[in-house]
Amino acid sequence: VQLQASGGGLVQAGGSLTLSCEASGRTFSSYAWFRQPPGKEREFVSASRYRGAYPTYADSVKGRFTISRDNLQNKVYLQMNSLKPEDTAVYYCAAGNGVILSSVTFPSSYNYWGQGTEVTVSS
Repeated sequence: VQLQASGGGLVQAGGSLTLSCEASGRTFSSYAWFRQPPGKEREFVSASRYRGAYPTYADSVKGRFTISRDNLQNKVYLQMNSLKPEDTAVYYCAAGNGVILSSVTFPSSYNYWGQGTEVTVSS
């Protein structure tokens, strides 16, 4: 099983980026995006459980980021709008099965991780 994340890059504040993550080798019911800002710990960004019916967002990105997925192609996306310098981080996609709502923000809830894609937002 592999998760391949892509779409990161350098963008000015206020701009947009879309991250993609493709899972190969297995189908998952839940996907999530986490990020690790420079010098900080990994933090939850967004999750999509049970094939997309229950999106969850961190307060810091709510209203700006949108998670979506293509279940047929085992892909998950993160549309990021109105980007801020504080969104600068390495973004990781994660996948798992049977993730309950109370556990979506915990990295340990996901068994598989992508390699990370770097997002830099300049002011």
